[in-house]
Amino acid sequence: MPLKNHIKQALSGNADSLIVFLHGYGADGQDLLGLADALNVHLPNTIFMSPDAPNQSSVNPLGYEWFPIPRLDGSSLEQARISRDNANEQLNLFLDKIENDTGIPSKKTFLFGFSQGCMMSLHLAPRKNKRIAGVIGIAGMMMQPELLEKEVKQKPPVLLVHGDQDDVVPFEELKIAADALVKSEFEVYTLTSKGTGHSIGEDALRAALQFIKNIL
Repeated sequence: MPLKNHIKQALSGNADSLIVFLHGYGADGQDLLGLADALNVHLPNTIFMSPDAPNQSSVNPLGYEWFPIPRLDGSSLEQARISRDNANEQLNLFLDKIENDTGIPSKKTFLFGFSQGCMMSLHLAPRKNKRIAGVIGIAGMMMQPELLEKEVKQKPPVLLVHGDQDDVVPFEELKIAADALVKSEFEVYTLTSKGTGHSIGEDALRAALQFIKNIL
């Protein structure tokens, strides 16, 4: 079944780029779509999309998850891996479909992931057959960083942001992800969000905006 999508069209009515938000565990696409209001004034030719993850959340009946998290919901590692791979496949189909529907090429499409959405972004983008414009990953981590070098197909630029007071995903995950990306010769930018917990601060949005504008 196709992912349910939430959309904010380009302010100018003349779109030439696309940002796809990937929400966190237990949330939904609407959760991040509001960020478009802070970005679209500066990116008037950009469409913003934010799909719901494919699985109903096991911790929030009103939300969704990309895959279960064993330490939070009692699932097995195998269940989590299978679900992650399925979500990855559905996201790939989603990205291909919106490229066809909008006419905006993948090389003008950014993935902007928060928490579990960051994990999905960092997993999908390097393994995708088509080049994408870039990845913004906030308050997340890289799954199986030891596999990246062997499995990488493309190397979009990556911005990683993490709050140094994050009590959900350890701040140390920023360095682990950055080190794996650098080892595989990605162009990587990092920002430590001072005094920030598991959230998206204004400094993260400013950095994301600058990152996107520099690439476009």
